[in-house]
Amino acid sequence: MALVWEQIVVDCADPVALGAWWARALGWVVVDDSAEEYEIRPAPDRLPGLLFGVNPDRKAGKNRLHLDFRPDGDQESEVRRLLALGATRPDIGQSGDEPWVVLADPEGNEFCVLAAPQDRASGS
Repeated sequence: MALVWEQIVVDCADPVALGAWWARALGWVVVDDSAEEYEIRPAPDRLPGLLFGVNPDRKAGKNRLHLDFRPDGDQESEVRRLLALGATRPDIGQSGDEPWVVLADPEGNEFCVLAAPQDRASGS
């Protein structure tokens, strides 16, 4: 027996707003835009996706699960783009020496922007 990874479910106060933000941030397509469950995927028939569902409870503390993204361009440009879309820099005590940058989406969920492949190869 095998499992297929279908999606990651993100609890949030406003699935439409947060799902639309992530669709813009990732360049993904919307496959379900209902108010209770808003789903995005890399392409309509491609998995895994992100499913945003209603949960009125506010986020408390550090995420137990977070997403890491590696840009195809340079890390600094990607971080600037995400900040312009509405991401924030959470105060998690990051020293700045790490090869990743921690950001938070508009509802405070942390995620990381890793070094681009060419940056990783050069050790930066």
